[in-house]
Amino acid sequence: MPKVIRDLSDSSSYWAAVWTMCAMPDVHVICDAPIGCFNLVATAVPDYTDAIPHIENITPSIITEHEGGGSGTGPAVQRTYENLRDTGVLKGKHLIVVSTAESEMIGSDLSDLVTQFQPGTTFFHSESLSDDEWLGRDRVLQWLWENYGQSGAATIAVEPGLVNIIGPTYGCFNAPSDLHEIKRTIEGAGGRLNLVFPYETTLNDMAQLARAQVNVVLYKEFGHTLADSLGQPWLHAPMGMQGTTQFVQKLGDLLGTQEKANAFIQQEKKTTLSAIWDLWKGPQSDWFPTTNIGIVACGTYVDGFTAFLGDELGMPITFASSRPLRPGELDNEGVRQLLHKSPPAFVFGSINEKIYLSEAGARYTNFVPASFPGPIVRRAVGTPFMGYRGAVYLLQEIVNRLYEVLFNFLPVDSAYSRPSGTGALNGAAKPVNNKPGHVPGNLPWQPEAKALLDAALDKLPFLPRISASREIQMQAERAAQEAELKEVTAELIQTVLAARKN
Repeated sequence: MPKVIRDLSDSSSYWAAVWTMCAMPDVHVICDAPIGCFNLVATAVPDYTDAIPHIENITPSIITEHEGGGSGTGPAVQRTYENLRDTGVLKGKHLIVVSTAESEMIGSDLSDLVTQFQPGTTFFHSESLSDDEWLGRDRVLQWLWENYGQSGAATIAVEPGLVNIIGPTYGCFNAPSDLHEIKRTIEGAGGRLNLVFPYETTLNDMAQLARAQVNVVLYKEFGHTLADSLGQPWLHAPMGMQGTTQFVQKLGDLLGTQEKANAFIQQEKKTTLSAIWDLWKGPQSDWFPTTNIGIVACGTYVDGFTAFLGDELGMPITFASSRPLRPGELDNEGVRQLLHKSPPAFVFGSINEKIYLSEAGARYTNFVPASFPGPIVRRAVGTPFMGYRGAVYLLQEIVNRLYEVLFNFLPVDSAYSRPSGTGALNGAAKPVNNKPGHVPGNLPWQPEAKALLDAALDKLPFLPRISASREIQMQAERAAQEAELKEVTAELIQTVLAARKN
């Protein structure tokens, strides 16, 4: 049978090109695209994720049936260029024309046409039909260097102590927070920031990348090709306590600032990381080895979560799957089936995993956004996953959500179950058919019914299992009382469990 591809997790390399180039204010992009493809990448998706109402420095050529049917896209791109030129939009801008899946399908190559536009205009073939956004970002970063930075870098000398950060673009989950923390970590290790490319750079400044002594690549998925081309040592941005400590020490060694790096580590242990020690020594520490985790995110986060939550905190990792998919990992359908069968206590993932949990009725699983796609905005700088502060934020997020799980099982005063003028607690025995209320535990259970209950509880995360057991027993025994049964039957518990799932 043909393999069904479910719920794509990644966008195309055309999207990667737009989100990389348009982060720089002195660039204007003409995308050789229908209006719908322009709206998604430039307006709709960035608004739902990066909270950007509209990427201003991009214009579509507006391919129609006429262009697709034989005339080609050149005239449409020509008209778009002339309009931008005549209205002054291109003043002080580098113009780049980018292909899309639609223009590539009809074989549109505008390399010659762009030579007739303003000086310096280039054409980028995005390979949208074959490459995903991760490979696309890596390729466009290298292409920008070769076309706009490399020639001007020949006369630029390396300045000791300077560090570049390579990688953050639009459409990267949690980029503002992670970038903020990595900047802080670099400065703590004794480095001085040179450029953050492309997030906080102009294309005119790109040659200055050559000035840095060390480069930090924010993500494992892309940026390493450019880092290799720059010819200086480079490191990946860290996650977790041990990973961050090793990063700071290594950066200190490369910069010759070992003393400052070691002092930063010691200060962080006394300040930022004190929250982790306090939680580890408190009653919450009993939860970590019994709270299992599932992860679906970019490989940077998958490796970081696994090292910190699994290796350092001892939390069981039920599954970890990267996007883009790496060999031996679960694809979306595999993740869906696993979550339907046995969801863990926590799932870090995208909207896809949130939908799968909803399908499964996994009411005891905490979903934590950790990846696009999904309508989730992460523009604040106080929610990092990387660095020391990222370790604290992740642990705080887990502990607070475990408290929330416990709260959901507390007996509380409930207006709808309290007789008028009394203070009866929700959960107190209530009359049924004018008979005294039932106290759970008084009815016998058929062995088959007990086996069904145990099987259902085995599918739940460990922490809420006891409270869920009591809740299900109450529902089953009340249902038995209403049906005037003398014991809980297998048929009845099946009905109760089915109702809870729905």
